[in-house]
Amino acid sequence: GDSVGAILSYDALCRRVPRSKSENSESEEDHTLLESVVSSNNDQLEILQTKYENQNSQTYPSLNIPVNEVLQETFQFDVSNFFILGSPIALVLAYRRATAASQNSNLDLPNPNCNQVYNLFHPSNPIAARLEPLLSPPFSQVPPLNIPRYQMYPMGDGQTLSLADLIQANPVLLIQSQAGSSRLTPLRMRRLSNESVQSGMFDTQQAEAVTLMKNKWLGAKRIDFALYCPEGLANFPTNSLPHLFHASYWESADVISFILRQLTHRDDQQLASANERGLRSFVPNQAREKWIKKRTSVKIKNGAANHRANDVIVLEGKEQILHGRFSYGPFDMAALSSEKVDIHIMKEPPNSEWTFMATEVTDKNGRITYKIPSTDSPGYGVYPVKMVVRGDHTVLGLHMAVVPPQTEAVVFSIDGSFTASVSVTGKDPKVRPSSVDVVRHWQDLGFLIIYVTGRPCMQLRKVMSWLLMHNFPHGLVSFADGFSTDPLGHKREFLKLLQQEHDIVVHAGYGSSKDISVYSTLGVKLENINIVGKVSKKQLHLCNHLSDGYAAHLTSLAAPGASRPAQGNARMVIPRTCFGLPGQIPVNLRQQSFRANSKKYSSLPASAPPVPGSDTARKDRNSYL
Repeated sequence: GDSVGAILSYDALCRRVPRSKSENSESEEDHTLLESVVSSNNDQLEILQTKYENQNSQTYPSLNIPVNEVLQETFQFDVSNFFILGSPIALVLAYRRATAASQNSNLDLPNPNCNQVYNLFHPSNPIAARLEPLLSPPFSQVPPLNIPRYQMYPMGDGQTLSLADLIQANPVLLIQSQAGSSRLTPLRMRRLSNESVQSGMFDTQQAEAVTLMKNKWLGAKRIDFALYCPEGLANFPTNSLPHLFHASYWESADVISFILRQLTHRDDQQLASANERGLRSFVPNQAREKWIKKRTSVKIKNGAANHRANDVIVLEGKEQILHGRFSYGPFDMAALSSEKVDIHIMKEPPNSEWTFMATEVTDKNGRITYKIPSTDSPGYGVYPVKMVVRGDHTVLGLHMAVVPPQTEAVVFSIDGSFTASVSVTGKDPKVRPSSVDVVRHWQDLGFLIIYVTGRPCMQLRKVMSWLLMHNFPHGLVSFADGFSTDPLGHKREFLKLLQQEHDIVVHAGYGSSKDISVYSTLGVKLENINIVGKVSKKQLHLCNHLSDGYAAHLTSLAAPGASRPAQGNARMVIPRTCFGLPGQIPVNLRQQSFRANSKKYSSLPASAPPVPGSDTARKDRNSYL
């Protein structure tokens, strides 16, 4: 049902009993509320007016049937899925609940007689509202799921719609939804952080909370789904938006494909097939060839490949240029000069085929630069890229993010902000408690995650493997190009370039005391410059010092009104996943690294079975590092 039709359908699916006089008066109040909410939709108001006028009469003139008998009627068929399109039903139900509270009546909302409810809306629609916070207030901190663009993801983007998976990834929702847990202590938050990094097993208390939440939920999946809204609609008069949105639902390929996937269970099948394939392993489609230069085989014989490249962030419509550097051995002992490199890109991640783009030849320093032709340039999205050396099929992986204007980002400086020990290049430095969950919090709100560091790019593989090992959310990574005497200068120039050339808005920044000057130069608000570790007295008033660690900071972020979802359309195309996507380090390596650390960082009960093969996996991990 769309708009007011969804309210009528909801009442019919709830199989309402005959209304008393008090309920009729409540219906009149509902009618008054709807007049103020959907006053711009005159045609639908006439239908609603006719409904209530007939309701107040003794019979329906056209049918000559008593009103009470009509109110008992419902659909003469079973309903499996109920799709709500741009409706103010959430406002009406909230008003009914408020009225029931004033009359000391039952506050529970009746569940419609169907298997699943889907509430589709445009974020800019003035008459549409979310249903999930009405069922469980903590869900106001969780943004709605974004319906994937059909042009980019014709078969869906593989994101899970399951309510249980959301709760498992955000255990804070369970704690806040339980009675008597008004505040999360840092100790409890730290334990939840460790649990979320591990396998996600629920304890008995969590399982009971999930069961209680499902009893009042409208199905087994998420309910609120946000549609893509063009930037230009912000310039339209507000009173014209409901008319535009009302017509768009029936013309939108995004809506049609989403409904078809739910009816045919395509989302679940696609997610299962992705897991079975290991997110589609990359296999070069170009055969190996002899080296162009005979001495290349001698140069690289005793050196391991150390290819690397920074991820690319580019504003949609601008030139999309990829850079790569190919070398072998420690400290770039042998640069791969004058050799062929094949470039592949996955245009419909995470499960589509790899597209061969071009073959480039490295220069004398082992570098290549490739400009994607405008005819082949992808639109909004984050795309894995593979660069394959033709001579030995060694691979360089990176990501290219094509973003809309005014994309909001949260920047994390790797050095000193994530690790509890001195250096990321150590054997396996401990991760700061709850740091992973803080990054995940901002990712779930739809912000673009950017990791920056002043370390030389030759350390990229070690640092990336450490981020993957601890299940950090996926983000775009930038390293310094070689050794630098001014590592902060690299961060400053890189972020300035994103602001000026690609219209990136830095909403918040995290790092050590050295990064205060960098974020201040970018114009980040003082309360959003979050610093961990030691801070001098002179710098205390220049930042938000996280003296109690990430756990207490995450508790404050989870408070109502402390953090908001990202604005704009970028949140529609930013993947909410962890490292290990196509184009990144292979999934099997991630699984080995995860098993290796599960025992070391586990917070599972003592009765849990031991992790198999942990010793062997740890040896494999250390040999890789």
